[in-house]
Amino acid sequence: MIVRWGLRELANVLSDLGIERPFLIASKRWWELDLPAVGRWSEVPSDRIDELAAAAEGADGLLAVGGGSTIDLAKAVSVATGLPVVSVPTTYAGAEWATSFGIRDQERRMQGGGSGANLAGIVYDPDLTLGLPLGVTVGTAMNALAHCAEALYVKGRSPEADALALEGARTINEVLPRVAAFGQDRQARTKLLAGADVAGHALGLAGLGLGHAMAQAVGGRYGLPHGALNAICLPAALRFNEPVVGEEIARFAEALETNDPVARVEELARLGGFERLRTLGVPDEDIDELGFAASQRGGAKANPRPATPAEVAELLRSVW
Repeated sequence: MIVRWGLRELANVLSDLGIERPFLIASKRWWELDLPAVGRWSEVPSDRIDELAAAAEGADGLLAVGGGSTIDLAKAVSVATGLPVVSVPTTYAGAEWATSFGIRDQERRMQGGGSGANLAGIVYDPDLTLGLPLGVTVGTAMNALAHCAEALYVKGRSPEADALALEGARTINEVLPRVAAFGQDRQARTKLLAGADVAGHALGLAGLGLGHAMAQAVGGRYGLPHGALNAICLPAALRFNEPVVGEEIARFAEALETNDPVARVEELARLGGFERLRTLGVPDEDIDELGFAASQRGGAKANPRPATPAEVAELLRSVW
């Protein structure tokens, strides 16, 4: 994977990869960047994968500019076409590092997913994050923090992933309050993006856990923001996992400079106004179904402590 900083490096990344005819996937707000492209697609998210793949015929690469939904869409097209993906992330979600993806319709409801995308390059530019609303900033940063926590204890963990996860957690914990208070602070935004970068790398190496499975099940059903849901679900997952991976969670706590990692995660989540599922419109009567759906996801199966559908439902109720 080629990773560079500064949008000015995009042309060099494409050249190094031998991509001469990139197809751009980005909402229209990013078209003003006048990026090189032989074609463009602006419907994000979208479940029209076959149509998009046909539109990209003749391209030799995919250029995704945007957040997790945009990059996931490019990854779905990559699997359909075999084309390499170069991502220019505009949030802290970390999708650029994971070969897996979700497919959402225009109402952001989950319609499927897969894995095996051909990830080739990433270009980070903090200037593209300066206009992020507070909720998107905090939500996607909390998603990155969840990547750090889970990378420390899921079944795919490794020493390399551990080191990246701890570095990411330290950075996000340190700088997110500053970014939430002063969104135009470019230096702080740069540091937060660097934290999200290593968090995403940890995700790519280790995979996801139960907190993400819960967030995916809820978000996929109601079209709710993935980051906000991770902010709410991570504390419940930490509580559930602590009896079996207490040492790993203690290391996460140390990175957060706290003796109570659950309370610190909740404190950071409140910077974006994320506290309970009910405030996002999740109905209580659906909790049992959501618990079952979450228990069937890959993150639940990779979790260090097995969770039954009833147990996951109780975790969701605890944050409802």
